[in-house]
Amino acid sequence: MNENSLAEKIKEHLNTRNIIFFLFTVVALIMAYMPVKALYSSNKSEYYSHIALIPFVSIYLIYIKRKEIFAKVNYSFVVGIPVLLFGIAMCLGGILWGASLDKNDYGSLISFSIFIFINGTFILLYGMQAFRSALFPLLFLIFTVPIPTIIMDNLINFLQVGSTEFTNLLFMASGVPFVRDGFVFHLPNISVEVAKQCSGIRSGMAIFIVATLAGYMFLKTYWKMIFLVICAVLVAMFKNGIRILTLSLLANYVDPRILESSLHREGGTPFFILALLLLAPILFFLRRSEKK
Repeated sequence: MNENSLAEKIKEHLNTRNIIFFLFTVVALIMAYMPVKALYSSNKSEYYSHIALIPFVSIYLIYIKRKEIFAKVNYSFVVGIPVLLFGIAMCLGGILWGASLDKNDYGSLISFSIFIFINGTFILLYGMQAFRSALFPLLFLIFTVPIPTIIMDNLINFLQVGSTEFTNLLFMASGVPFVRDGFVFHLPNISVEVAKQCSGIRSGMAIFIVATLAGYMFLKTYWKMIFLVICAVLVAMFKNGIRILTLSLLANYVDPRILESSLHREGGTPFFILALLLLAPILFFLRRSEKK
C-alpha cells in the first residue's frame, strides 16, 4: 500500500469517527434542550450568559491542535463505553427523579451528564492518547454546566465577603469618613450595603473563565496557571470594591438616585474591562518568566 492510499484510508476512518461523534453530540444536545431551556427561564439565568460561547471555544481549541490530537486515533471500548454509559445513566436518573430538584439543580445534573457523555464518546471513538491531547478543550466544557445552588450560594457569599473587605480598604484609602457595620457602610449622607446582588458573581465567573483560558493558551507551568486563576479571583473582588466605592461616592456627593439608576444595575462593563487590564500585567510577567 503506497503512502497516498494509506493517507486516504486514515482520512476516511477519521471522517467516519467525526460523523459518529457529531451524531452522538447532536443526540446529547437534544436530551439537554428542555432542562437548559427551563434553566434560562428561571431567576438564575443571568448567571449563565456565557454558556453558549463555551462549546465554540472548545471546538476552536481542538481545531488549532487537531494535528497533535488526531495524530494517532483508535477505538477505546474499555474506557470509553463505561464513561459513556455513566453519562447516560446519570441523565436518565435526572429525568426520572429530577422532579424534586429546582430548575437550576436539574439543569446542572442533566448538563453534567451530557458533559460526561461527550467525553466518554470522544474516548470511545478516538482513544486515550487523543483524549489526553484534547484534555483541556474537553474539560473546558465543564463551564457549560450550571453551578449547583448550594455551591453557587457559597460562591456568592465568598465574593460578597471579599468584595466588602476590599471596599473597606478602598474607603480607608480614600479618606472619606465612614462607619462600617458588617456589610453596611455608613457615609455622611447615605448608607450602602454590599448585598448578595453586589457580589459580582457574573463578572467574577467571566474573569475566572478568561483567566483559565489565558493560562492554558499562554503559560506552560501548571503552578503559574493556578496562580493566574487565584489572582483573577482577587482581581474580581478588587474590581467589585472599586465599583462599590465609585457608586457610593457618586451617590453621597452627587446624587443619591445613582444607586437606583441603570449605572448601578447595568454599568459593570467598564469595571469588567478594568479587571482584565489589571490581570494583563500579571499574565505578562508570568509568561515572561517562563521565557527566561
